Amino acid sequence: MTQPLVLGIETSCDETAVGIVRGRTLLANVISSSVEEHARFGGVVPEVASRAHLEAMQPAINRALKESGINLKDLDAIAVTAGPGLVGALLVGVSAANGLALALNKPLYGVNHLASHVAVDLLTHEKDIRPTIALLVSGGHSSILQVNDITCDIQSLGQTVDDAAGEAFDKIARLLKLGFPGGPLIDKDARDGNEKAINFPRGLTQSKDMAEHEFDFSFSGLKTAVSRYLQATPDYVRADVSASFQEAVVDVLLQKSIKACKETGIDSLVIAGGVAANSRLRTVATERCASAGIELRTPPPALCTDNGAMVAALGSLAITSGRPASALGIETASSISPSIPIWV
Repeated sequence: MTQPLVLGIETSCDETAVGIVRGRTLLANVISSSVEEHARFGGVVPEVASRAHLEAMQPAINRALKESGINLKDLDAIAVTAGPGLVGALLVGVSAANGLALALNKPLYGVNHLASHVAVDLLTHEKDIRPTIALLVSGGHSSILQVNDITCDIQSLGQTVDDAAGEAFDKIARLLKLGFPGGPLIDKDARDGNEKAINFPRGLTQSKDMAEHEFDFSFSGLKTAVSRYLQATPDYVRADVSASFQEAVVDVLLQKSIKACKETGIDSLVIAGGVAANSRLRTVATERCASAGIELRTPPPALCTDNGAMVAALGSLAITSGRPASALGIETASSISPSIPIWV
């Protein structure tokens, strides 16, 4: 079967991203971020993000076509993130994708943002990821998924009950006056610190919590503990706080992910999403998975954050798996379960 040539559009938050793949080969991955426009607010402002998407969309598409050497008429399909995400931001991408699909008379695939984060792994590995446990960690999502088939069969085993891991990084970075976004800044600061300096709590890991929230996450208590520590310790060492906070997050994420592998009998773990670029998470995951006999797969850092390549990859997999295309005029969804990878 000819490998499908797919253009993917991602606008769920503050990145206007366009990717082009042929089958499982990445041809172009263009990202235009509006993060600097949000930095002064300490977080993403939906209206600002939507306007930035409008301004960046056409240039991003043109650049992706130029980098890949592809003409629009050569495409086999258009894929776009239809949810979850900021509704205004999603509408920009979905409108652009609908217009392209209609004008080119090409099939349209509306894909799930969460599933596409996992699907991007296939652009850098030859083996399929079926079945696998996936730890999805980003600014808005922290979930453990059982992926039986990335295009049609995904089960949610657990998720955050409050802040996502990425949100927790942003909030603690703000307390430490490091800036925004917090994840990369804390990761960098922690390299000069001692991760054992402060024993911060590991949320939902006590036996009474595990009975009800075996694979769920909670980072609100950790955030509060860090805040109280800073108030009680005026001469704190910032790098030690960063390292100890980061270690608490990493420890919980991997405790529960490896437990999910063992209890399901699945010996494969994919870590995806923006927080998957965290250097400490990658290091500790490598060590613990090796010790537990679990195959670990993580996309390269450039493909962990929101990007169009992951959307195109899931669209390509949907085609090769014989999944039906989405209807033109698909609706966006601010919140949607990963159990619906493709809109129909």
